[in-house]
Amino acid sequence: MRETGDVADQRLDEATRTDLTALGLGRRPTALLEDVVAAQLGRSRVRVLTAQVQAHPYDRPALTTAGRYLVCGTASDNTGQTHEYAFFVKLVQAWSRSPLFREVPEPLRSQLAPLMPWRTEPDIYRGDLRRCLPPGLSIPRAYHVADLDEQSAAIWLGCVPVRHVPWDVEQHRHAAYLLGRLAASRSVAPFAADIPVGRTARRFADHWLAVNIVPALSEDGFWRHPCVAVTFDEPLRRRIERAAAALPALVDELESFPTMTAHGDACTDNLLRTEHDPGLVMIDFGFWGTAPIGFDLGQLLLGDIQLGRRPADTFLELEQACLPAYAQGLRDEGRTIPIHEVRRAHAIAMTIFHAVPSIPYEHPATDADKSLRPLFANRAAMARHLLDLLDATGNETRHRPGDS
Repeated sequence: MRETGDVADQRLDEATRTDLTALGLGRRPTALLEDVVAAQLGRSRVRVLTAQVQAHPYDRPALTTAGRYLVCGTASDNTGQTHEYAFFVKLVQAWSRSPLFREVPEPLRSQLAPLMPWRTEPDIYRGDLRRCLPPGLSIPRAYHVADLDEQSAAIWLGCVPVRHVPWDVEQHRHAAYLLGRLAASRSVAPFAADIPVGRTARRFADHWLAVNIVPALSEDGFWRHPCVAVTFDEPLRRRIERAAAALPALVDELESFPTMTAHGDACTDNLLRTEHDPGLVMIDFGFWGTAPIGFDLGQLLLGDIQLGRRPADTFLELEQACLPAYAQGLRDEGRTIPIHEVRRAHAIAMTIFHAVPSIPYEHPATDADKSLRPLFANRAAMARHLLDLLDATGNETRHRPGDS
């Protein structure tokens, strides 16, 4: 006979039970933990012997993530055999609960809220996306998703055995191919179409760039930041200002391209490589939905460059490898779109999301630490490459024949 929840809970100390309750396991956390562990171990029933809750470190600010935790321990099955278990638990919340929310002026908070969707991720894990992805792509298995209240949720995921090695060109190429297949997959499309529109280029330009970035670009003091002055020269300043002035036309043009499924934040940190599988495991679905063709290439190419982990001078090589691979992925899912259209669309998207806001605005003018100069220099080089690509694609005709 199975123990009652009260009896089972006596096997874990009060602090652990409190932690598990906060992570979405309710008022009888041990009993529900046993259900979750049984599902992970493939057993009809288990008895949790030990449980530990540890905060998982993360070194960057998060807009809608309230916390990341590792829950691990041991459990015995009905034969008496002992097994280890482990879960990665992510807490997501409305942006209004983020400390960063309070740094935004009151009139802008409601305007920016649609750019920070938080319900998408728990909804994705509640659904069947995992079963419908193209070969080579997967997502972690969700064992439990619980609403904590009206503005937060807990997601219990299986731990992914990540292979921590630097990404080379071939791995970027493979990722771009899979992202192309994701974009054009008919089986995946309904999971993106059902997501409410969140961070579009128009919303980003109107509610973020127009308020926080574009006005600063016209101020000489902005360009006299100690790190900006020695990395963003006068010609680059003029090019960024011209791109900012062209934002309305760029957004209109971007919206003229076909829209497809997009991960929305397909940087290398969110495309996990495992020890035993050549495919990729996608995580962090806060910006999942539909987007213009080629959108996911931006974060794949620029995520590490923006953080200063990869030299901006590698952009051209990566772009030349990834763009054809992405287009091949589209074709293998039955969508043939001229490659110059994909190139133009992703050049515009990268200009809007990365080139216009390329100066690291997260470092205020009072922050004159010389150690930041390499980051600023890398961002400046990135902006030049992106604006070069924008100019080059602008000289191509939209309907040039034979380029696919």
